[in-house]
Amino acid sequence: MSREALLNKTFVELADTLVEDFDIVELLTNLAGRCVEVFDVDAAGLMLVAPSGDLRVIASSSPAMHVLEMFEIQAQQGPCPDCYRTGLPVHVARLAGEPDRWPTFAPEAIAAGFGSVIALPLRRRGSTIGALNLFRHAEGDLPDDDIAAAQAFADIATIGLLNRKVADDAATVNKQLNEALTSRVVIEQAKGMVAERTETSVDLAFDRLRKHARRRNRLLADVAREIVDGTLSPLELDAV
Repeated sequence: MSREALLNKTFVELADTLVEDFDIVELLTNLAGRCVEVFDVDAAGLMLVAPSGDLRVIASSSPAMHVLEMFEIQAQQGPCPDCYRTGLPVHVARLAGEPDRWPTFAPEAIAAGFGSVIALPLRRRGSTIGALNLFRHAEGDLPDDDIAAAQAFADIATIGLLNRKVADDAATVNKQLNEALTSRVVIEQAKGMVAERTETSVDLAFDRLRKHARRRNRLLADVAREIVDGTLSPLELDAV
């Protein structure tokens, strides 16, 4: 599929969230993976703010990216926290040239093989609910057109996340985001259980969970809960 076709497909998928019920974790996981497919980036991840005010990892394009984002949160420094706090994009074309900006996080990102990063806000009407991280092995910034398209992805996803009849009600928004973050924890537990029972990698375990949910038109989080509570055996999942 061409780059233009992937862009169009992604915009359509994101737009669907404006009118249909959707799985937040599935949506943002797809978005992270699509960013790697469409743009000249090697890893992508998304964080959302919890009702407590803390940022939490909600989706990553790979397990390695998930680990790096968790480190970013623990260190309380990096592109995503800065982006969330300011509500503005963060561009660092050369991580090695920023030793003072993120003294704990930058060396970790460089050790993971990344040379540059862009963080884009998930925002709507001046309210920021998280950020999209885009990491590259190479140094240098993305083309302006790519940055604009990635921000459009983030903007549409944000509208979808907040688009409810009472979306402007803070309690409702907090409840929705908290449910998404709780689902992420359950999905991580289910991934580990499936990987162990089927003697496969965590990546393949996640693929099996997603495939099983998609074929039955079910929410990924619901399938994960059944794995965790024992209602559904990992061995009953569809093979990848």
